Amino acid sequence: MRPRGFAGFSDAYVAVLDEVVNRPEYEIAPRGMPSLECLDVSFRLDDPRRRLPYLPGRKVNVVFHLAETLWYLSGRRDLAMPAYYAPRMAAYSVDGKTMAGTAYGPSLRTQWDQVVGLLRRDPDTKRAVISLFRPAELAVTDNPDVSCAIAVQFLLRDGRLNMTVYMRGNDAYRGMVGDVFAFTFIQEFVATQHGAALGSYAHHVGSMHVNLPDLSAAKRAIGDRPRNVAMPPMPLDTTWADVQAVCEQEEALRTGAARHTVATIDALKLSSYWRQVVLVFEVYRRIKYETDRPVDARTIARLDPAYRWPIAGRWPDRMAEVPA
Repeated sequence: MRPRGFAGFSDAYVAVLDEVVNRPEYEIAPRGMPSLECLDVSFRLDDPRRRLPYLPGRKVNVVFHLAETLWYLSGRRDLAMPAYYAPRMAAYSVDGKTMAGTAYGPSLRTQWDQVVGLLRRDPDTKRAVISLFRPAELAVTDNPDVSCAIAVQFLLRDGRLNMTVYMRGNDAYRGMVGDVFAFTFIQEFVATQHGAALGSYAHHVGSMHVNLPDLSAAKRAIGDRPRNVAMPPMPLDTTWADVQAVCEQEEALRTGAARHTVATIDALKLSSYWRQVVLVFEVYRRIKYETDRPVDARTIARLDPAYRWPIAGRWPDRMAEVPA
């Protein structure tokens, strides 16, 4: 039986929250966290570029989601990069310096070439799977950071690259947002490497849950009217060199080694798609450090609406008014 289909993630997000909040199967409290739970929840997105929930009441941090995705693609474990955008991640680090299960990057990069090569040699393969969950994670007593994702599978059919993600558990209100964003982004990158069109994205979860502290916020999100907004398409000639160049820009902005204007971003030897990503990180640098003034209207106006809307929604007091 096929999973329930949606045009984009906004509609899927509201539907999943509605199911867990209003029709839960169980009330559980793993590690002392009371939660509502539904088992075996699945959905499919027809357009994986519609990868964010665009809801007025759900102020997602698109900057963090971009950074986390690049962190995965870089194959890194360090806490410094993601914690800059989401300081609460530090609570899940055993040593205060690195992440364990959440750091999908090393597994992705180790298996990447083998899986992409398999798709090229045998387009109909069912074996293009990257394993993320490591059995050794369960051997650590009270491990605070066990991988939520078990594996990702790529299925090339009729010239379209489809992706299926298998999760042991997913926080429907919080964690699912970042997971869908990152995995659909990775799916699109693999599609460009293979020269394939972007297919559907499927998300299968053993334990879909909402933690009770988030219950009121989840109920408000259910009542919002979703907007299905698509991210701009990734250039077909995207390479690992583009990813590396953007990661270098991100690090320079994060560490204070660089700052940008619209003009200097325009001068970067990157496609307009990737210059947009750098612009997002520059806007966040100003939000974080230039607290005495709002981000100027010219800079905000240059953001693609797919980025501008969530950034303005999350930090409305830091945005200058953009002329109509």
